[in-house]
Amino acid sequence: MIRERRSKEKLETYYEKFTSTGVMDPNVHPWVADSWEKSRKQGIPSKDLPKLIKLNKEELARRQHLHHAAMEYLNGLYNQTREHFNVYNLSLLLLDQECYVMKNYALPFFQKSPGELEGSRLAEEDIGTSSISIVHEHKVPFLLFGPEMWIKECQDGDACSVPIMVDGQLVYIVTIVSVEQESLPYSAVVSLLLSIKYSMEQHLTILDQLEARHAILDSVPFAVYHIVPGGDVVYSNKLGKSRLAGIDAVNNDIVANLNDVVLNYRHTPLYKGFKGIPSYNKEVTWITQRKTYEDITTVIPLEQEKAVTSVVAVSLPIEDLRTLVAHAVGYKARYSLASMVGETPVFITMQEKAGRVARNNNHLLLQGESGTGKQRMAHAIHQASVRAAGPLISLKCGDILPEVLEEELFGSGEYKDESRPGKLELANGGTLFLDEIEKMPLHVASQLAECLKERQLRRVGEDVQRSFDIRIIAACDSDLKRLTEKGVFFAPLYEIISKSMIRIPPLRARREDIPLLAEHIIEELAEQHNMPVKELLSEAKELLMSYEWPGNIKQLQGVVEQAFFNTEGSKIALKDISLLGETGISSAWKEDKEIFVEAWKVAGGNISRLANMLDVSRVTLYRYLKKFGLDKE
Repeated sequence: MIRERRSKEKLETYYEKFTSTGVMDPNVHPWVADSWEKSRKQGIPSKDLPKLIKLNKEELARRQHLHHAAMEYLNGLYNQTREHFNVYNLSLLLLDQECYVMKNYALPFFQKSPGELEGSRLAEEDIGTSSISIVHEHKVPFLLFGPEMWIKECQDGDACSVPIMVDGQLVYIVTIVSVEQESLPYSAVVSLLLSIKYSMEQHLTILDQLEARHAILDSVPFAVYHIVPGGDVVYSNKLGKSRLAGIDAVNNDIVANLNDVVLNYRHTPLYKGFKGIPSYNKEVTWITQRKTYEDITTVIPLEQEKAVTSVVAVSLPIEDLRTLVAHAVGYKARYSLASMVGETPVFITMQEKAGRVARNNNHLLLQGESGTGKQRMAHAIHQASVRAAGPLISLKCGDILPEVLEEELFGSGEYKDESRPGKLELANGGTLFLDEIEKMPLHVASQLAECLKERQLRRVGEDVQRSFDIRIIAACDSDLKRLTEKGVFFAPLYEIISKSMIRIPPLRARREDIPLLAEHIIEELAEQHNMPVKELLSEAKELLMSYEWPGNIKQLQGVVEQAFFNTEGSKIALKDISLLGETGISSAWKEDKEIFVEAWKVAGGNISRLANMLDVSRVTLYRYLKKFGLDKE
């Protein structure tokens, strides 16, 4: 609140009347009167300035560093008007939101040197009524005349303070104190302070916005650049700076001109961008002295008065894009060790060993019959390992032709129609689960063993060495050691993956766990399909425990699913269980239509469920549906 000049004599009379008798004159400004009352109640001496609360050197230095942007900005403003402060004997203060003096500019305030005053608190509870205390409470500019100040020693000068507000919050108070009141042009002082208030608020708001935008840009998985004509980079985010450093384009924090670094600069979307031609998600090859690489680039021209003044470029290396997709599409562990159900001693022993093995970084071999839960175990071990934040990539060696498996593992080089990383690269930082590893051809196993030993790979058709860091979890349905001794499996690879080994027992070796497993499957199905849980009656449990389960847990899963979906009521009885006779889910279904049809009925006609039961892909299943003349719908 900016006020007209008032009679100092009258103000002195009001002040003396209140301090001596406690009677408030009605002509005293209401805010001043309220502050005088508070100062009196708090027992603040009205004659001499008391000893001020002051920050220690370390805390003052910390706060000044925190507020350096505001201090530097006010420094600049003050330097432009220094002569005005000298002529009129003015003192300029910058205080933080707690009324601590961060900086004392110009002449002494309260006859104190700048160094003595900085770090002192000038709140109402310290010095009573002042323009600072009124602005701190009411958040508006206020001009206070000398006789209105609570401390007599300070009444030789008038003071005007303004709040610096950012996003509706008080962040600073700026104060000008005068000593020579008679010659002081109040309108000039008020105008100066209001200009400081406006400019500081705008400046600090922009800084906050820029800081937020920098934080956003530094967190995105893209390199972002702002480039001016000629190829100079005037801004790059954190990832962009690291990319530029990777091609030797940064020296002592100075970014080289892209014309000098990118050898094919005139053939890139950047060059077209300066001609006003935008590019969106284009695959671009960048050639530099150090390396050649590809990325997906978007270039947006920025124009003023129909002339391109600069361009913004956003890029993502193709390799990073594929890795990002590998993470985004859910290559994560779906199961934990806690999700594996069982109470038998053989199961508990296996689960405890899995917990121990998960904590080391050794490659691992899982051995057990088909359907015993090796895939779930691989997921659980990955989730319990230090690599849990990385991807979990799976590859079933028996489902892929030998000539294709090599490219699936190692990737394909640039000579191919599509250059792409293999599973080893996609699993970088995480785990690669190799199911049916016994079916891996010897020449592929030899290459894999060499890669794991050297921790480097070459894509098929490429000579470039690429580093990687993964853990292999391999699974085998048979005795891999015996296959190795027979020369069927590559011995050096066996030595690498069998440093740690877990044998997963067949379901018939842990019959007491079958009811628990069946109930757990029912709970999972109910949750997945938003259905109520069904009770498995004791007679049904006894039947499940009496069966040999040649297909192990996978077969049990199919049987329980069939009973869950085909039982109308809330209880699954003996009559609701179909065990597929004595055939189990052996490979006989591939030749016998009746066995296949029976398995299809167990799966409730669901293609995905049947593929899971028979341990084949949906494509393979469609082939057998066609073979047996069955409608896949």
